[in-house]
Amino acid sequence: MNVISLTQKLIQFPSITPKEEGCLDFIEDYLNKLGFVCNRLPFGEVDNLYARFGTSAPHFCFAGHVDVVSDIDASKWSYSPFSATIKEDILYGRGAVDMKGAIAAFLDATSQFIKNSFNGSISFLLTTDEEGPAINGTIKVLEWLKDKEESIHACLVGEPTNPHKVGEMIKIGRRGSLNIDITVHGIAGHVAYPELAKNPISVLLQYLQQITAASLDQGTENFSPSHLEITSIDVGNSTRNVIPTLAQAKINIRFNPLQSKERLVEKLEKVAAQFPLKIDIQSNQGCEAFMSTDQHLTEVVRLAVEEICGAQPTLSTTGGTSDARFIKDVCPVIEFGLVSATAHHINEHIAVSELVLLRNVYLKILENYFI
Repeated sequence: MNVISLTQKLIQFPSITPKEEGCLDFIEDYLNKLGFVCNRLPFGEVDNLYARFGTSAPHFCFAGHVDVVSDIDASKWSYSPFSATIKEDILYGRGAVDMKGAIAAFLDATSQFIKNSFNGSISFLLTTDEEGPAINGTIKVLEWLKDKEESIHACLVGEPTNPHKVGEMIKIGRRGSLNIDITVHGIAGHVAYPELAKNPISVLLQYLQQITAASLDQGTENFSPSHLEITSIDVGNSTRNVIPTLAQAKINIRFNPLQSKERLVEKLEKVAAQFPLKIDIQSNQGCEAFMSTDQHLTEVVRLAVEEICGAQPTLSTTGGTSDARFIKDVCPVIEFGLVSATAHHINEHIAVSELVLLRNVYLKILENYFI
């Protein structure tokens, strides 16, 4: 099977997070036939696959996820989301871009590369938990590898990194991400007697205005300025003549290495202390900003992209988060995949020619890394 038929096959498994629906079964069988030693690693309701070819160093890992987001309104798609239909050389299907196309390119490139002898090992780390909470997927597999005292020396994650066409952009790092829940505590009362109540909504709006007006930083050479965005405001009040007890908001901060999760929470709490009502700031686990400092891996990928695609790729840290945020604690990691434009969209799709191009880039990366 080539990269096109492999992509179609993978899409046809409706592996909406956290289900694998036979997708990992198929990949495991494919890799077993190539001589990989495969380990299925279930944690909670999440299934994972770790497969390795060879036992010697250096060890190069392809990492990614087979889970996909919901098909949204399937009736609005031009073709069934899991039919993997090709029309005029465009392949349509949920996961075509994010990221079953890249996994198919991993598989096809690797099957070609290992036909010849080389010194080292190649592995696949695949999860069904990237689009979800990401607590029983890649991070748990990495813990399993640590317990086994198995080291990875370099990793490529196949997330869609290119804005318009394959070859434009390599991700050499990612901004940090932090979700914050803000709760303002007031005193409920009748709107006709405001002096007997304390309205938390007014305070929340003033607080949000203050924190969004302040610049967090000016960015760095490799990172854009840190950015705070309000994503929800909720009072839960269905009555027009009652001042509510609570007013709540959710915000997300995407930040560069000039910030940290702890410092950002401290800044928000410092502003909250200036207001007359109690404001609670609750943060989630989040993730810190990072950038790969491994010049060898960066050059291996950059030169492969340049040779196959005929263009100088941009080295970027833009975009959302990925499982690279976990892998960077274990080994140098870089991201390169398909075009991100239709990821998670209705009619998610990719040009067949882009799949072939990505497969060729991955093959060249393996050749460059193991020379």
